[in-house]
Amino acid sequence: MRETVITQQTIADPKSRYGDSRASTRHFITQRLSGAINIAFLLLLLFLVVRLAGQDRPDMVAVIGNFWIGLPLAVLIGVVAIHMRNGMRDTLEDYVHGATYRLAMLLNTLFCLVLALAGIGAVLRLVFWG
Repeated sequence: MRETVITQQTIADPKSRYGDSRASTRHFITQRLSGAINIAFLLLLLFLVVRLAGQDRPDMVAVIGNFWIGLPLAVLIGVVAIHMRNGMRDTLEDYVHGATYRLAMLLNTLFCLVLALAGIGAVLRLVFWG
């Protein structure tokens, strides 16, 4: 009960500080920019889905292996991974606390990193080595 009272008093105090303001601003800007970039790349993604619908593997390799398609697709995978990490960070901040939060953020970061590296590596392999 006492902890609730202290928390409410701290929140009510306009001089209270919650974490690093620069990191919060960077997180806010990164989330908005990655969301805007995702919307911009939506046309590329729609083109790929329509173009590759019903195609066999050699046609898919030819389209994704094209330099002008593959490189933006690799960038898109990286930006989506960043956006995914930030979105999960917001969720974890709300529901997980203490040492468990740090562990969850570490696992979140590693998961997003592995997905991004695997996806970018696969696309760049198609672009540069067919």
